Amino acid sequence: MYKYAIAATVGALGWAYLALIKPPSPKVCGSPGGPPVISPRVKLSDGRHLAYRERGVPKETARYKIIIVHGFDNSKDLELPLSQDLIEELQIYLLSYDRAGYGESDPYPRRSVKSEAFDIQELADKLQVGPKFYVIGMSMGAYIIYSCLKYIPHRLAGASLVVPFVHYWWPHFPAKISKEALQKQLIQDQWTFKMAHYAPWLFYWWMTQKWFPSLSALQGNMAIFCPQDLETIKQLMEGPPNDNQERLRQQGVYESLYRDIMVGYAKWEFSPLDLINPFPNNEGSVHIWQGQEDKIIPAVANRYISEQLPWIQYHEVPDGGHLIIFNASVCETIFRKLVGA
Repeated sequence: MYKYAIAATVGALGWAYLALIKPPSPKVCGSPGGPPVISPRVKLSDGRHLAYRERGVPKETARYKIIIVHGFDNSKDLELPLSQDLIEELQIYLLSYDRAGYGESDPYPRRSVKSEAFDIQELADKLQVGPKFYVIGMSMGAYIIYSCLKYIPHRLAGASLVVPFVHYWWPHFPAKISKEALQKQLIQDQWTFKMAHYAPWLFYWWMTQKWFPSLSALQGNMAIFCPQDLETIKQLMEGPPNDNQERLRQQGVYESLYRDIMVGYAKWEFSPLDLINPFPNNEGSVHIWQGQEDKIIPAVANRYISEQLPWIQYHEVPDGGHLIIFNASVCETIFRKLVGA
């Protein structure tokens, strides 16, 4: 009887792992039964593919080459309000790509903060972008910019972090600042970020269970947006639909959205406070853009980073929210400042 009880318990635990904790396998683009490959892609040295999109003037004649890193629940097909006049005036070449697991880029179970920077470097080399390029990342995508500043600073001509991601457990970061920033989040989001940081093996269960609310952004909770953001959302919804955006989760939400959160809130090898100025002779610049009324990214943490690293130019947009880059005027200013124009 004792042996039967043990066997039943082990069986129940195994079922729970398979049914509740273990995420489903991704539907890889181009695999049998998987979504089709529509966009151009490059093959990386480890065999993975990254899908990309090129816009602006030809890179062979461009004055400025800018790699755009999309944020959470977004893709290379993100449409920014950059006018064609501005692109032609500044002679900008724009390269965006689907980060691992998003859109048509292969999932990467070993994805890390560090690997994200080297994905950018290899993408730039495969497409012969040149020895130096600019990078701009938004929200969750800004942690990749920190990674670039840490691991490939010699490849950068300039960098911009727009409403950048905040890790509440960065090493060497004041606990007081981190706690203050975290407490500004909704309780359900605090628990979600804690789960991603402390128990990533339970994260799939947390995001799919129905007993407690998890990430507010995926549950349609509009309380995370300030009035300016709500107005921006209304304007975006009134604009033409971007059908390509519908494909960003097609390989599975675990390898795209959930892993993005787990990587972002994993244990980092460094803190932004450890970074060294990559442009000691002012041959380039680094910028942080923060919305003063942003309810998703707490300004207190980004203000502190800019105070400790005076070589980072800090810009706080009055009355701006999390979606400041979708304001055409602000967006143009962000790009002009990035390239020093």
